[in-house]
Amino acid sequence: MFAKIESLAINGVDAFQVLIEVDLRFGIPCFDIVGLPDAAVKEARERVRAAIKNSHFSFYEHRITVNLAPANIKKEGSGFDLPIAIGILAAKEDLRPDHFTDAAFVGELALDGSVRPVNGILPMALAAREGKKKYLVLPAENYAEAAVISGIVPVAVNNLREVKEFLNNDSIPELKLVTNMDHAIALEEDDLADVKGQEQAKRALEVAAAGGHNILMIGPPGSGKTMLARRLPGIMPSLSEKEAIDITKIYSVSGLLSPGVSLIQQRPFRAPHHTTSSAGLIGGGRIPHPGEVSLAHHGVLFLDELPEFPRDVLEVLRQPLEDGKVTIARAATTLSFPARFMLAASMNPCPCGFFGDPVKACTCSPVGIQRYQNRISGPLLDRFDLQIEVPRLAEFEFESLQKGESSLTIRQRVERARQIQRTRYANTPHFCNAYMNSKELHEYCQLDQAGKDLLRQAVQRFSLSARAYTRILKLARTIADLEGASIIGLAHLAEAIQYRSLDRKRFA
Repeated sequence: MFAKIESLAINGVDAFQVLIEVDLRFGIPCFDIVGLPDAAVKEARERVRAAIKNSHFSFYEHRITVNLAPANIKKEGSGFDLPIAIGILAAKEDLRPDHFTDAAFVGELALDGSVRPVNGILPMALAAREGKKKYLVLPAENYAEAAVISGIVPVAVNNLREVKEFLNNDSIPELKLVTNMDHAIALEEDDLADVKGQEQAKRALEVAAAGGHNILMIGPPGSGKTMLARRLPGIMPSLSEKEAIDITKIYSVSGLLSPGVSLIQQRPFRAPHHTTSSAGLIGGGRIPHPGEVSLAHHGVLFLDELPEFPRDVLEVLRQPLEDGKVTIARAATTLSFPARFMLAASMNPCPCGFFGDPVKACTCSPVGIQRYQNRISGPLLDRFDLQIEVPRLAEFEFESLQKGESSLTIRQRVERARQIQRTRYANTPHFCNAYMNSKELHEYCQLDQAGKDLLRQAVQRFSLSARAYTRILKLARTIADLEGASIIGLAHLAEAIQYRSLDRKRFA
């Protein structure tokens, strides 16, 4: 007796099809699973045996062999429980095989036969659609996640008996799609209008959001650096459908998708603690999983108190900031995760936090200040397009009741600038100025002679690197886009140069 069932597995943040072959024959009773299964897959033997018996199906003690093909790729997770059980029942001819050729099955089984949710349903639904499947039989709790993918019918089941009803009687359970947007509402409450003063910092955030640029804020404690950073996602452009699917895939695979959420509609904001390890930040593990840089894909990665992070942890950011992806190699496999994020960071100017403050005197020695600032390497500092000072608020700003511009108003300007960039880069893989290559830089960032002279003086005076030079040009291009200007003017270039705060301080 033999049966074949289609299932799906996760590899990185994408899914691939797995063919489950079940062979039942008489002999000494045993239950073997082959095809590079991990411990969770091997333990499916006991779950499947108990689930079949407790669902009132007969389970004869045959010699059972289950093969997971392709056999050369490691299989992990509990999502194979349901298709293995279906395969055994089909081999015993308890189920009709009519739907088997156009359906894929995934789900974890409880001992009583109920079906529990699994991670990674969204990429699995995409893979099932690409594999020309008509149905995806999945746990009821994962229904909302799969329902956003057109071209495939999600069949939500609560237990093995419902799977039998679907396969034998063409009965598809109907579920109402409910989306939980609590996390989106919480983000919308953070409005830039609530931040008093700091108009220069707000302008810098607007420029950063418009072009996808990295930003570093330096200032004394309590000046509003963290408040400003947490409001950055609120002024960034709305997510496109492709971006929303990309983000949701990562959160789905990581098991971080909130219950009932079908598609993430807000740009992620990740703020890991400074005790985070390199693996936590970049991703890793025996079988690699996404880290904070991937969870911030198409959103913001905020590092508060930047010098407090270990230097070796910060250095792992250099490669994903340039490439927009992370490649993690292990003995068993090599995986790539997307990591196209905006890096926002904040820091105090010295250990006590008051170096250069006009009100409170700094108690740090010059050597201590230098050692503190040197915790951030030059190559990493170069990757911040905007380095701005966030000074202490004046007394009158504390008492002011007048609110500044709302995040909605600023986002409208950012959207217009991004639309210009989307049109400009329509035939390229990127979508904003921060990711221009050298050819596009030469084409879209032309300067007149006055602009060339100004930039040459800045390079000489502040000893700017070639990377800093190109990032100033990209920043000037974004400032021009915000004003709707086709040519980079002298004012745009001057504003871009003045955002190199640390360069000016070091070499002025």
